[in-house]
Amino acid sequence: MIKQTSQRQTDEYDSPWKEVTKTCFKEFLVFFLCVAHDEIDWNRPVEFLDQEFSRIVKQADSKDRRVDLLAKVWLLKGGEIWVLIHVEVHGNRTADFAERMNTVQSRVRDFYNKSVVALAILADEEPSWRPSEYVYEMWGTKLSYQFTTIKLLDYLNRLPELEASINPFAMVVLAHLQAKKTKHQPQTRYQERWRITRGLYQRGFSREQISNLYKFIEWVMSLPAEMEERFLKELISFEEESKMQYVTYAERSGIQKGEANVLLRLLQRRFGQAPDPIKTKITEASLEQLETWTDRILDAKSIDDVFAN
Repeated sequence: MIKQTSQRQTDEYDSPWKEVTKTCFKEFLVFFLCVAHDEIDWNRPVEFLDQEFSRIVKQADSKDRRVDLLAKVWLLKGGEIWVLIHVEVHGNRTADFAERMNTVQSRVRDFYNKSVVALAILADEEPSWRPSEYVYEMWGTKLSYQFTTIKLLDYLNRLPELEASINPFAMVVLAHLQAKKTKHQPQTRYQERWRITRGLYQRGFSREQISNLYKFIEWVMSLPAEMEERFLKELISFEEESKMQYVTYAERSGIQKGEANVLLRLLQRRFGQAPDPIKTKITEASLEQLETWTDRILDAKSIDDVFAN
């Protein structure tokens, strides 16, 4: 069903990043941390430790903690390892970011007694802010903790590379960057979102990949409600012409139900309450039929004219 995106907190990217990372975790590591991907046994399932991790984070007793994922994977050489994925999506500099990364990895390591690999994805807009190390030193005691940092802003200089990539996460980064770039520019965002969405099909992604990526793109590149509805209609038409129906049944049902309700309201204004057989006909109609009948309302002299063959 169509979301009322005008009421959405459009700058909250945490949830979509978390979901798309979980559903495309292998591709995520290929894109951002290839050395880790190459040493993981992908024949064994990845286990996301959300429930346990939430308890650890709560115990860390720190405000505004943005650690999103903890994944358990198996190595090709044998043994387990925990991969700590920290997705920092705030647009502002966080003064104690490196210290918080150190605190959480320490908690995780102590809790599981396993090695932890940390990866921070920075989606802020400050080019100079690149935390990758926490250092504490006093009276001869020194602690140094380093972690891998990815700055999404750097990909602005690599847009052609993203456009040409067949890795799903190239589309994730591209959509994120365009979402930032087109903030408060709904028409431009509409065009960029359509271009990126159409590219999903052109790259030959699987149905599942397209569905997961579409949800991310829809979220971060949200549009006003009326534009959202127009976008979905255009996407449905594109899929039907391409003989690829990847938009979910719920989404199709939502748009058709909305079109049917509009038609019923217009009929009532012009001709009074519609008879039950007409209501049934509208309920069972395709989206194309509903649009055709709605277009006839203004010129129709009777309700029969609306539904004439």
